[in-house]
Amino acid sequence: MGQAHAAELPAEILSALKAAKLPADSLSLAIVPLQSSLPAFYYQGDKPASPASTMKLVTSYAGLSLLGPAYQWSTEIYSNVKPVNGILNGDLYIKGYGDPKLNLERFWLMLRDLKTAGVREIRGDLVLDRSYFSQGADTTTYDDDGEEPYRPFLVTPDSLLSNLKSVRLSLRSEATGVVASLEPNLAAVQLDNRLSSGPVANCATFKNKLQLNIDNQGSSAKISLSGSIPLGCNTERYLALLDHPSYTASLFRSLWAEQGGVITGGNRAGVVPSDAQLLLTNRSPDLASVIRDINKFSNNTMARQLYLSLGAGEEGKDSSAKSFAAVSRWLSSRGKRFDELKIENGSGLSRQEQISARHMADLLIDAWQGPYAAEFVSSMPLVALDGTMKKRLASMAGEAHIKTGTLRDVRAAAGFVRDSNGQTSVVVAFLNHPQAAAGLPVIDAVLRFAHLRVHENKH
Repeated sequence: MGQAHAAELPAEILSALKAAKLPADSLSLAIVPLQSSLPAFYYQGDKPASPASTMKLVTSYAGLSLLGPAYQWSTEIYSNVKPVNGILNGDLYIKGYGDPKLNLERFWLMLRDLKTAGVREIRGDLVLDRSYFSQGADTTTYDDDGEEPYRPFLVTPDSLLSNLKSVRLSLRSEATGVVASLEPNLAAVQLDNRLSSGPVANCATFKNKLQLNIDNQGSSAKISLSGSIPLGCNTERYLALLDHPSYTASLFRSLWAEQGGVITGGNRAGVVPSDAQLLLTNRSPDLASVIRDINKFSNNTMARQLYLSLGAGEEGKDSSAKSFAAVSRWLSSRGKRFDELKIENGSGLSRQEQISARHMADLLIDAWQGPYAAEFVSSMPLVALDGTMKKRLASMAGEAHIKTGTLRDVRAAAGFVRDSNGQTSVVVAFLNHPQAAAGLPVIDAVLRFAHLRVHENKH
């Protein structure tokens, strides 16, 4: 039933394909009612396809099953000597275990807790232990179709990921000139502001007159600004800069100094000694809340952190391979064999990842019937209300939880759709074609069809 002819597609979906000038064989579908006697509908359901960011559903469901919804990531701080009278006459070690959400606020609180633990002055080095994920694991960068490489969604994973390795650049045009600031303010990032305040104008169009040049050397970076901003206008951008250890070390030093702390040594990589003393453990929000960020807002880096966490505790040096093995064993334990499944990093931001619509639907059905259905379903965008579905399908507001997927040649959706009687169907739609950018109305037509199908067949 996986292969099908175009004539088997509903008229409204065929019409949407025709309007988008896309062939029917670019689409693969699975629509499976969970609470009615209607038959399942598949169109090219067994065809391997790129799922784009709907692959995050595989990663997040595997995370819920293998780690549990209450799972928390840890970041630990150690010393090789005991602090005396606030002074640490030795090195300070920070070991990361892949926390996807060690953001600016939590990092600041972690250092406040370090002061509470009796440390004010560190007379040794700052040593970063990033060994939990094998170095080089899933560090492949993504060809972002020519877009600038400093967008935070392209950040690679790291066992000591800090604040998504990002800074916020804020610009405000005043009578005295353009005020530019960075948060966090890192010593490793230099800001060269040559912007001028221009005449009052439409603030929506001034970005065309703003030139931004970034020289990112890994251990340091320079942001050069030129052009003009109309008086009274302001803007901000998030930029991912530096390499992981340089960013984390620079963030530590900035926030530590802000709290009155002192450190006299340098920065280096290392592993926590077996006889080191644990000073504190910082724990992340639970996995159930983290997958809401992953799925509602399609956070690629957090998804990749979760994916590597699935196999990190296993023996072996390749974290990505260990995670795929963990997912494969988990699927087998659920009685499932997905021979076509390919996972490169677990986020869908990949040209290699693939799964069939039928097998994605099988996973969603399994999740619906499992103990963590509520956590899983609620992690997805609510149609017309939030996340990546906020501005789509207003006529179906609140009637579906749908994870979206977008790449240059992919448009995708997967999740749960309700009808007016509250009956739910699993829906998966993958559109793979060089002109897929024109296919969003096709995906919306599929979701509308699934929403109305049960209702119409009730008569």
